[in-house]
Amino acid sequence: MNRTLAVVGFVAFATSLSFRALDPGIALIALDFGMAPERAALASTAFALPFALAQPILGPIADAIGKTRVITLCVVLLLAASLAGAVAPSFPFLIVTRIAAGIAAGGIFPVAIATAGDLVPVERRQIVLGRLLACALSGAVLGATVGGVVGDLFGWRGVLLVLAACSAVALAGAVYGFAKVPRGEGKTFNFAAAVAGYRNILANPLAKVCFGAVFVEGACVFGVLPFVAIILHGSGEERATIAGLVVAGFPIGGVILSLTLPLLLVLFGQRGLMMLGGSLVGCAFVAFALAGLWQFDLAAFVVIGIGFYMIHTGIQVFTTELAPNARASAVALHAMFFFLGQGAGPVVYGLGFATLGETASLCISAMLMLVLGLVCASKLRRPQAA
Repeated sequence: MNRTLAVVGFVAFATSLSFRALDPGIALIALDFGMAPERAALASTAFALPFALAQPILGPIADAIGKTRVITLCVVLLLAASLAGAVAPSFPFLIVTRIAAGIAAGGIFPVAIATAGDLVPVERRQIVLGRLLACALSGAVLGATVGGVVGDLFGWRGVLLVLAACSAVALAGAVYGFAKVPRGEGKTFNFAAAVAGYRNILANPLAKVCFGAVFVEGACVFGVLPFVAIILHGSGEERATIAGLVVAGFPIGGVILSLTLPLLLVLFGQRGLMMLGGSLVGCAFVAFALAGLWQFDLAAFVVIGIGFYMIHTGIQVFTTELAPNARASAVALHAMFFFLGQGAGPVVYGLGFATLGETASLCISAMLMLVLGLVCASKLRRPQAA
């Protein structure tokens, strides 16, 4: 079990490098293909949207044919998509490769969470999920950093070649590490069975709490990230490097939580962490709205990362228990609602900033996250603890 979890964490780290690595190269893509940067930014959307929309299909497939098998196949697709993107002769071709990469990534990390749910008893599951999140977050942060450096040295095509190399290493790890993992009966995908699985999941009264909560999380927390540079610019800080540093505080907070989670669970318990997490995120949002100094903004985002993952890892534990026989499907719905929230968040924030102003909008998000922590702590309980 430990070997399988180690391989899953390694694959999650290596493939999560693809999440944000191409973002620093958007301007280079625009220059290469002779287009506006706003249009070139569709390369990021082309990755994120298929990640979310492919979940209802990928989850049941993983439940049917085996989770480690799906992870391995998706790493192969991610490798092929990165290589094809590196030699893209046109922007539409690049978009197609990014869509394929998004679908592939959607079959790796969410399925990795479901795999951990299969292997780890529920009492220890939140700690393991926290470590998996740390692997993915570290990969995403490192990917954005490496993507910027490689992009400056070798261009955006060089970034995709590096991502392909990382996917190749992940594939080697998956093939070796999953060799002795039981693959199950190797059933084929059945649409009727998939629908029945989703009905079973949604019949659980906790499902609406889990999926609604991650949608709100995605909208409130991730929705504000594209506006950080604009908010800092309004307070007089125009350096893009500082904006990147402030945003990096969020995953840093996630890593800090993953390292301290065992102790925090002993001190506060699962429900206590959800309430504490909502309070921390709410206070940090207010601090970000009022601070005006980037050093305080950085500290606020570290706290937001800590508080967010206090709530999020708890929700993930309950998601993996919604329907144990359709665990990958449950986690797929979790990922879909989470990423749909991330997509809706910037739109809502944009409207809020235009009508209510930045401070009021951020304070509303603070209140929503505070209430979210309380609701999750109140509603998410195991049957034996009810």
